[in-house]
Amino acid sequence: MGAHWLSIIGIGEDGRSGLSPRALGLIDSAGLVVGGARHLALVGEVPGTALAWTSPLEDTIPAILVRRGTPVVVLASGDPFWFGVGTTLARHIPCDEMTVIPAPSSFSLAAARLGWALQDTITLGLNSRPVETLTPHLHANARILALSVGAETPALIARLLTGRGFGRSTIHVLEALGGPHERVRTQTAAAFALQDINPLNLTAIEVAADALHRPIPCVPGLPDELFENDGQLTKREIRAVTISSLAPKPGELLWDVGLGAGSVAIEWLLAHPATRAIGFERDTERAARAARNAHALGVPRLDVRTGAAPEILAGCPAPDAIFIGGGASNEVLEACWRALRGGGRMVVNSVTLETEALLFAWHDQRGGTLTRIAIERAEPVGTKHGWRAAMPVIQWAGRKG
Repeated sequence: MGAHWLSIIGIGEDGRSGLSPRALGLIDSAGLVVGGARHLALVGEVPGTALAWTSPLEDTIPAILVRRGTPVVVLASGDPFWFGVGTTLARHIPCDEMTVIPAPSSFSLAAARLGWALQDTITLGLNSRPVETLTPHLHANARILALSVGAETPALIARLLTGRGFGRSTIHVLEALGGPHERVRTQTAAAFALQDINPLNLTAIEVAADALHRPIPCVPGLPDELFENDGQLTKREIRAVTISSLAPKPGELLWDVGLGAGSVAIEWLLAHPATRAIGFERDTERAARAARNAHALGVPRLDVRTGAAPEILAGCPAPDAIFIGGGASNEVLEACWRALRGGGRMVVNSVTLETEALLFAWHDQRGGTLTRIAIERAEPVGTKHGWRAAMPVIQWAGRKG
């Protein structure tokens, strides 16, 4: 079997003329050349069999694997391992069976055209994620490069920016970079009206804030008013302590049982772009409200499931952390604890004496920590001010051995 039977070759809009002699030699000696219709058109006729990707991409993998040990070329846009097909292939084929020849990514080309320092620029793939994913990154003076899913993406970005108070932001639409039809056009978000945009485009954003802009802070404990709610909301100060106790890490999965407005799950997801969360809520209106909050705050990846615990928990992926903020019972706690991964964290908040007693018992049985959180806020008392206490919260936090 050929040690490097699979060649992944990055190709730009300049087609064959931009490929190295080595890349051209691999293409011309391959029995199978796989790529998108655009890639195959760019490379022109090939001696071997040309195969266009199907949708989803995974469905084409068997046709590649059946050729294992014989020369196969996969064409990719720019850098195959930056929002590219290389990652998909690497899930099925070891890297020591590959030869990879990347071309400049569209991010690199855009930075070169605009004179931006790529290491200081936020790069996003809106070709595979909702445009709301931009929201947490909207801070004054930020620079963002975002891959588009098609011709409509720049206008969607402009609308999002304007709606959140960043209408003064400059939007550069960079089309067909690196080829004969390359074009770069610039407008502000508020006045955006570009037409006839090439579907192959990238949007660059220089973020500028209006007077009434609404950025999302970078620390836990977002203002309560950012969340649409019916009163079923873990309040700001309690939420900050709760996120600290849950201790999110990249790639980890949270179960939020009794989702309410979704504030804890949303802040877990905001902690890192690779975190994941499933929210369980028996009330359909609250579940829909939590989903709206997730979209509004830039984490549409929140997986909201409607139903009652513990029944709804069955069959769900094992979590790394669990938060229970409402509807705690010994049955629910036991089901969650059984599902929790080894080394995982579980945090339960209570404002009732009945749940408090349950948490004392859990503390006796499983250890962990018990914390009483009491918040007082200054409020008017006649013409003066005094302290008004919120209901104290008892928090139990435990780690599964």
